[in-house]
Amino acid sequence: MSLRGDVCVVTGACGFLGKRLVQLLLEEEKASEIRLLDRDVQKQVLESLEDCRGETTLSVFEGDIRDGDFLKKALRGASTVFHIASLIDVTESMEYSEMYGVNVKGTQLLLEACIQENVASFIYTSTVEVMGPNPRGEPIINGTEDTVYDTTLKFNYSKTKKEAEDRTLQANGETLLNGGRLSTCALRPTYIYGDGCRFLLYHMGDGIRNKNVLFRMSVPEAHVNPVYVGNVAFAHLQAARGLKDPLKRNVIGGRFYYLSDDTPPMSYSDFNHVLMSPLGFSIQDKLVLPLRLFYILCFLLEALCTILRPFVRIVPPMNRQLLTLLNTSFTFSYEKAKKDLGYVPRYSWEEARRRTTEWLASQLPAEREKIMSS
Repeated sequence: MSLRGDVCVVTGACGFLGKRLVQLLLEEEKASEIRLLDRDVQKQVLESLEDCRGETTLSVFEGDIRDGDFLKKALRGASTVFHIASLIDVTESMEYSEMYGVNVKGTQLLLEACIQENVASFIYTSTVEVMGPNPRGEPIINGTEDTVYDTTLKFNYSKTKKEAEDRTLQANGETLLNGGRLSTCALRPTYIYGDGCRFLLYHMGDGIRNKNVLFRMSVPEAHVNPVYVGNVAFAHLQAARGLKDPLKRNVIGGRFYYLSDDTPPMSYSDFNHVLMSPLGFSIQDKLVLPLRLFYILCFLLEALCTILRPFVRIVPPMNRQLLTLLNTSFTFSYEKAKKDLGYVPRYSWEEARRRTTEWLASQLPAEREKIMSS
């Protein structure tokens, strides 16, 4: 089912995933209009899309996702919403009210705007972190949508994403003002990597400061299976096509799907090394501290920050839940997305790795210069 002639809204359109999705929509669909919704739509983003724009209208909607009137205006006449925008924070440096306002209230306002403006399809970008890992670090290997797990969320990020996902799926089947029905689904990608990933730049910067040696923050046996950004974008397109298809809408609507690809499972730290070793980076053989001692240190830092909080807000660079996230095996299958959405990774692991490493190589001189001059 094609999105030809449709009006699509992409929230977070200038972000890492949002830009790839907009580009894919322009390349593969003949949508009437694509609306880029973000706080700040940079001129260079629009210029980068010009070559593949064709006859599709690109419209800019700059504003706050917590502004209901702004959202209704942005969604007026639209048929599909891809809701990618969110605040990400795993160090707990952000105020909870700010994160809740964007991740939960913003999603709720978008859903309400869909009903008021008769938008038929809503695809929500969730995360594997709404599943865990739990504080005990219980692993999941090749998990599916039917996997039973004792989910106990500690990160404000995970909590707000889970509540937003729940609201999205509960809204499936809601009656639109014109009498139609809203169809929703949620996609849970694993860790998204690729050209443009700021987290990879952060790790590369740390490696530069450490004389081209990457820090090891995860034990080698703690396997995760990251997913390439181009494959995640394609899964979003397939979800939108499926929700538009009368034969598939009832199968997909109200459900969530894990997204991974053929990237081989490995630890977060070893994954960084695989991508950056061609650039001359090595990696520490062991964790800076034994894992048990690392947990004790994190506990003491968290306790100290709690004591000082009435006087000054200090955010420790590492906390126990982040340490658990980095050192727990947590892998998921995309078979359900393949079956229901027709999702098959567009990019092989070899191609994804090549593209990502080439992008990192292009960023390396500027990163070195920035760090040396600071």
